[in-house]
Amino acid sequence: MSTPTHALPGLDLPAVAAWLDRAHPGLLSGPPSARLVAGGRSNLTYVLDDGARRMVLRRPPLGHVQATAHDMSREFRVIGALAGTAVPVPVALALCSDAEVNGAPFYLMSHVDGAVLRRSRDLDGIDAHGRALLARAMVDVLADLHAVDVDAVGLGDFGRPEGFLARQVRRWSTQLDGSRSRDLPGIDVLRDRLAGAVPDRTPVPRCVVHGDYRLDNLIVGAASDPQPVRAVLDWEMATIGDPLADLGLLLAYWDGLGGVDNPIVEAIGPKAGFPDGATLSQWYVARSAATGRSVELAELDWYRGFGFFKIAVILEGIHYRFQQGQTVGPGFDRIGDVVPLLIDLGLAATPG
Repeated sequence: MSTPTHALPGLDLPAVAAWLDRAHPGLLSGPPSARLVAGGRSNLTYVLDDGARRMVLRRPPLGHVQATAHDMSREFRVIGALAGTAVPVPVALALCSDAEVNGAPFYLMSHVDGAVLRRSRDLDGIDAHGRALLARAMVDVLADLHAVDVDAVGLGDFGRPEGFLARQVRRWSTQLDGSRSRDLPGIDVLRDRLAGAVPDRTPVPRCVVHGDYRLDNLIVGAASDPQPVRAVLDWEMATIGDPLADLGLLLAYWDGLGGVDNPIVEAIGPKAGFPDGATLSQWYVARSAATGRSVELAELDWYRGFGFFKIAVILEGIHYRFQQGQTVGPGFDRIGDVVPLLIDLGLAATPG
């Protein structure tokens, strides 16, 4: 879906084009058109087309941007750092930190052709074998990301791996408190369970963590391609930390929203004919071993529970912004109805 250029919220296209002409002459071949990309639930994404090529612009959501969230420079930096690694990413093109240009910082990256698989209708023509190939490629790329040498790519100072998990629980608790507008039974119990049982990981893992790794944050080609994953998107929560946080979150999406009857958010997972989360976990261990990393999954339930908590907080923030009229795009009117389901799934994953 797209919105006419003249009606795009959050994008002053003439101002952006003028800034590009000043700061990056030659990047545009002519006056661009733009459209808002549907599907994003946080940062806003637009496709710009100057007649010669397409580019993608990312900016924070409209209003209610909490501290430490939606940092455009972090996304831009990690995409640039991962160029040339085994992790497919778009080309980082331009970063504007001056909020006066477009109302908020933004960056541009190359447009990558391919499909984003969000709903069952996106799977038409992909048989069970093809779905397994796509799932395996998704897991392989995640393991490859976690195998990246953070110092070699210039990301050694990108995060603080010591105390990462406890800090994550506190961070998302703070995010929850900043978006509270209604009673959410059980969410404080889930938070307390997580805070009281943080895994003690020694040695401290030091990997690039995506922070929101899932199938619909990938651009994919044909399942039969040697590398079906063409690009990993949405790096706004990337940092250096514990890689199992990515795996736990992926499984929360996959076996949680994608594995139960959920009439509100259509998520892809086992109910759509893909392998289950246990299979994905085995693939992750095998691919990690192939890259020289040994992975133990004994405490994976904690990471899954944290994944459910994190998704619940993210969706509650979207619900809050929607109630304030600060979220654009279709499908947000019932997003808050998913949060109680996520709380229940998180409590089931982390029995007290």
